[in-house]
Amino acid sequence: MIGSGGHAAVLFDILRQNKREVIAVISPKELPINDVFNGIAHLCRDDDVLNFDKKAISLINGVGSLPGSRLRANLYQYFVELGYEFETVISKNAIVSDYATLGKGVQVMAGAIIQTGVNIGANSIINTGAIVDHDCRLGQNNHIAPGAVLSGQVTSKSNVHFGTGASIIQSINIGANVVVGAGATITKDVEENTVCFPACITKKVVK
Repeated sequence: MIGSGGHAAVLFDILRQNKREVIAVISPKELPINDVFNGIAHLCRDDDVLNFDKKAISLINGVGSLPGSRLRANLYQYFVELGYEFETVISKNAIVSDYATLGKGVQVMAGAIIQTGVNIGANSIINTGAIVDHDCRLGQNNHIAPGAVLSGQVTSKSNVHFGTGASIIQSINIGANVVVGAGATITKDVEENTVCFPACITKKVVK
């Protein structure tokens, strides 16, 4: 497991529920006082991974995804280029169609729903309670934050962040490096490198 923050702790919990063994956590900081990490080996440097046979282990990307940050994507790319593979993690409390395709290292959290015909790119996160409806095609390094809803046939390129509670209507195309703000509703295609803010309502003060 690379990382020891909140996202890593949730993944660790899912892996234990799935009866998967985590042999070590890699973090430059001391592991938090958290029952999830009790008794686990702690390694301090990313390159400590290189002491393990790449054919004998799988990696878990425990670094969370935030708008504008490439740390998660860069870690994934670095170790893939060295020949390591990342584990796909699916909560037992998620619903994933047998007719969906998940790339390497995809993480599906509790309460998420992924419908038939969906294709999700490598190293993406489908977070708690997110919904990805039929025939969506999502690029690599996407993050569907908690409670976000993608209607059918939505397409996204790489490095797209769908914020908490965002809603995307059907058949929308989202370009690379787009941030869809929390609570935003997207009703038309979005060009690459765009930030979409939700509508703001202001009250006129009557004196």
